[in-house]
Order: sequence, then structure tokens, then C-alpha cells
Amino acid sequence: MPVGVLGFYGAVLVWAVLIARGFSRPRYWPVIAGFGLVLLLFLNIRYLIEGAPAGIAFFISLYDFFDNLGLANGDMPLAMTTCVDNACSLWGATFELHQTWGVAFFDRFVEAPALRTNALYLHLACNSIVFVLMHIQLFRPGHTASGSNHAWLGRLTMTFLTIGTVAALYLASEHDAVSPYGGIWSEWGFYSMSLCVYGAAVMGWRTAVQKDWEQHRIWMVRFVGAMYGAFWLFRVLLLVTGPLLREWQSASVLISIWASAPLGLIIADALRRSWDAEKFTRVAT
Repeated sequence: MPVGVLGFYGAVLVWAVLIARGFSRPRYWPVIAGFGLVLLLFLNIRYLIEGAPAGIAFFISLYDFFDNLGLANGDMPLAMTTCVDNACSLWGATFELHQTWGVAFFDRFVEAPALRTNALYLHLACNSIVFVLMHIQLFRPGHTASGSNHAWLGRLTMTFLTIGTVAALYLASEHDAVSPYGGIWSEWGFYSMSLCVYGAAVMGWRTAVQKDWEQHRIWMVRFVGAMYGAFWLFRVLLLVTGPLLREWQSASVLISIWASAPLGLIIADALRRSWDAEKFTRVAT
């Protein structure tokens, strides 16, 4: 039994409970966001420390239990396969079938060209830094005392986001040849994800330059939502759709690729509207 995977399940369960409570208690969101940030860094930093294959094996292992639920011995769904020596998972002989996109992800980085591997590391490192910086920006917004620091951190955030996005676009440019990912649909799906995330950030930067602080706040909340969607909703959707779509090659991962960032942006904007309305009601009364 992979203790690390089970421990991560437990941590995510605690986080889910905190999130559920947070919808009725917005003041708890900084703590909730901090907890999620620690989980995100745990996932990303292990790639940089242990290497891409080990990080990917842990990632695939998070889904193996759910993807194999209900399968009988000998079953081979269209969207699942094996990997050499079962090296792409930490479950050992417990689960030998894995999503085809996961096996392809692992195989592409076992003996990958240095440029591909380094692009992955650069993307993960830069996006991790962006997640840290954007939380500082979100919960310590600019004002008279700290406006200059806020602006400086904003420029730093855009710099790392740009580098991370360029690395992601390079990685996506190779996906047309990877059929388990969905081929060209995966490539253009990741382009659309990048546009959603980076576009929201650019709008936030533009409104800041124009000193339209209310629109700046709105667009940066949307940007944070798109980032959360691209990372966390991407993974949650895989967890939900993977077992349901085992007979449809690439369907699960394509849903995550195309839907996660826009859905995250929409959810964040809806929460922002709800909290703004609640704040207005309190002020009015």
C-alpha cells in the first residue's frame, strides 16, 4: 500500500471539509487557500526532487484506486492499459491497469529529450511560484501603505506566469502525436487553457495600468479561479470522469483539458459576485 498516496487522500479529504465550511464563512478562505497551496507544492516539488518519472508515477497512483473500481479480473476497458513492469504506479501488483493517458505521460518522460523534461520542470516551478505570489496578492491587496509592493509583486507574478505559459505551450505543441492524450484535440485544448489563464491575467494587468482598481480586482479573482481550475479542477474532473468513461479513449482527459480553466474562472466570478452582494447587504443594513 502506497503510504504517501493514502496520506494525500487524507489531506485532500480534510481540505474538502474546510472548503465546504468556507462557502458559508468567507473569512476562512485564507487558511483554506494556504492548506491547498501546501498540497499543490507537495505535488509539484516532488517532480523537481525525485525526477519526472517518479512524480508522474505518484500522480497516476492517485487515480488507480478509483479507475479500477468495479473491474473484474481480465477486464480491459478501452481507455486503460498496462505499463512496463508496472513502473508507472506505486500500487505494485494491486492495480496493473491505468488510464492510457497516464501511461503515455509516464512513457514520454522515462527517457525524454532534455528539452522536454526541462520544459516540464520550468512549467512546474514557475507555476508553483505564481500560485504563491497570487495568494499574497489576493489576500494582501494593494493600498496606500503597500501599493508599491503590490505592483512589484504583480510584475513578478506576470514574469513567472509568462515563462511557465511558454513552457506549457511548448509541451502542448507535441501532443498532436500522442493519441492517448487525444491528439490534436489535446494540443488545442491546452492552448485554450493557456489563453483562459493568461488572458485573465493580462486583463488584470491592463486594468491596473489604467488604475481601474475595481475591474482589476474582478479580473484578478477570475485569474485566480482559472489557475485553480487548471490545476485542481483538472485533477478533480479526472477523478470523477475517469471511472465513468473507461470505454472512451481520451474522453476523460480531454474533458479536464478543455473544461477545467474556464469552469474555475466561472466559479470564482460567481463566488466573487455572491460575496460582493453579501458585503453590500451588510453595509446597507
